[in-house]
Amino acid sequence: MKVRDFMIKDVHTVNQDATLANVLQLFVAKRINGAPVVDSEGRLVGMVSDGDILRHINPQRQTVYDMFSYVIVSQPEELAEALAYKVHGAAKKIMKKNVQAVSPDQDLEEALGILAKHHFKKLPVVNDKKEVVGVISRGDLLKQIADRIAELKLVNS
Repeated sequence: MKVRDFMIKDVHTVNQDATLANVLQLFVAKRINGAPVVDSEGRLVGMVSDGDILRHINPQRQTVYDMFSYVIVSQPEELAEALAYKVHGAAKKIMKKNVQAVSPDQDLEEALGILAKHHFKKLPVVNDKKEVVGVISRGDLLKQIADRIAELKLVNS
């Protein structure tokens, strides 16, 4: 079995210069929890997930910096304050940059191995030019495998 047989071809990508507000709107509108990040040429440059966004917008707690008798205390911020300036930042600031990817012609077992080893939820599928042509999602992959198992049981009955 090949990656191309299981990948989602209708993949939603995020431009690296998109604001986090735009990324959030995409995630909510399309009911997704992550997306490949691409440059202006459509080449893969990273991945961004709902977890990346939540960690980024999480308000700062009070922090104490002690630099050899010079103490700086930062005040905790409220969520509204954090959102006011953090959602205007670009996706490229919080995306994961060293992203694993697979090609459509790779064996599915290789993709499964990468998903399992690195605990990824999504794995981008790229062509020879590093353009995103699909994505392998754990949930969608499990659903497709379950569907195939069900088909086999019907055939063997």
